[in-house]
Amino acid sequence: MRQLALGLAPSPVPAFDNFFPGRNVEAVSALQSLATGRSAEHFVYLWGERGCGRSHLLQAAVAAASSRGIIARYVVAGKPLPVEDSGVRMLAVDDVEKLNAQSQLEFFHLYNALRDCQGAVLAAGNVAPARLQVRADLLTRLGWGLVFQVHALSDDDKRVALKRHAAARAFDLRDEIVEYLLRHLKRDLPSLMTVLEALDRYSLETKRPITLPLLRELLQSEGDGNENPPPGT
Repeated sequence: MRQLALGLAPSPVPAFDNFFPGRNVEAVSALQSLATGRSAEHFVYLWGERGCGRSHLLQAAVAAASSRGIIARYVVAGKPLPVEDSGVRMLAVDDVEKLNAQSQLEFFHLYNALRDCQGAVLAAGNVAPARLQVRADLLTRLGWGLVFQVHALSDDDKRVALKRHAAARAFDLRDEIVEYLLRHLKRDLPSLMTVLEALDRYSLETKRPITLPLLRELLQSEGDGNENPPPGT
């Protein structure tokens, strides 16, 4: 059996159309409006627990702006920030709570420069702005614009998202497969989607319908590296 390298399968490129909003409709709408030039707002801060989708949304906004010819950059804490004269007109900085002192100073100056040229600044962190442990002047800037908590998806949201994704790929996803995915695999939606896409490819390659036995076979062929043992075992 030829393995599909499930563990190495790339996650879908973050975009607005592959983000299931759940309770985050308002945040998604605000970011879409900003990224497509339909909003007077230029500053947005997102916060929420890891895996809630805030990083996906930042990257989706950058991708949408870039598709319009805007020079936009996504930077995660620990990576170099663009220089002030780089021509960047949208900057998205992720994991701001992890910025060191030098990066906080650079981000502060970039924020001011982008404000002066009518650019946009997006940022995301694990807590609301008031709880961030960053320099006071940067903290003030991060609270200037719109602030949204990004809520993690409930299991019901994930069920709907998985079913919709399967329908978009023209196959029926049985309830027993959805429940197996939620019970035994990593529960964040990007990981679940990656497994679902690998399952679809495996079904096409083997010319067999998508069933629970086929999913188990796929996971076993990958050395069980992506499957967690059932509770109580």
